[in-house]
Amino acid sequence: MARRPPLTREVVLRTAVALADESGATSLTMRALARELGIEAMSLYHHVANKDALLDGMVDLVFAEIDLPVAGRDWRTEIRRRCLSAREVLLRHPWAVGFVESRSSPGPATLRHHEAVLACLREGGLSVVLAAHAFALLDAQLFGQVLQETSLPFTESEGAAEVAESVLRETAPTELPYLTEIAVEHVMKPGYDFGDEYAYGLDLILDGLEQRRRAEEA
Repeated sequence: MARRPPLTREVVLRTAVALADESGATSLTMRALARELGIEAMSLYHHVANKDALLDGMVDLVFAEIDLPVAGRDWRTEIRRRCLSAREVLLRHPWAVGFVESRSSPGPATLRHHEAVLACLREGGLSVVLAAHAFALLDAQLFGQVLQETSLPFTESEGAAEVAESVLRETAPTELPYLTEIAVEHVMKPGYDFGDEYAYGLDLILDGLEQRRRAEEA
């Protein structure tokens, strides 16, 4: 009979992340986690002090998956790469959106991530105030996008067209002319993907930040 590998904090956290990916973090209990690991619940407390410490560690693992921007390179390219990576990571772990900024004891990967983003913005020429605004704005768009994508009544690009067509079928085009126009001329076109809206909006934000950066230098 194969021996169970030794239980470590990382094993506990990665198992918890997998369970949260499957059923959501709010339904994750210490008892359910212990059952998944094949141990008694009390044994978990040798590795995590409590549920808050467990969530702190889980969020830190999620941050560790996001590509870090590199300060000193083109700030727009690096921040864009980081944001696109963050969206992919959060879509893999949709439960994390409600927790990534709520932890009062951020872990080392979380702190390294925030430091890397701010370093990239500051060394890219953004002032302290503009970097703070950028940090907040970029994450607001990121979290909002992921919340929207995980709440949509469809999961594939084809599904968007089907939903739009179903809605329009119940309404005369003259009653909702602009909704009809958007649906027909954009959403129902072949290849439409709601996820593409994120990159478009991100570029608008980066364009605006670059304009503000140049204005501050003038």
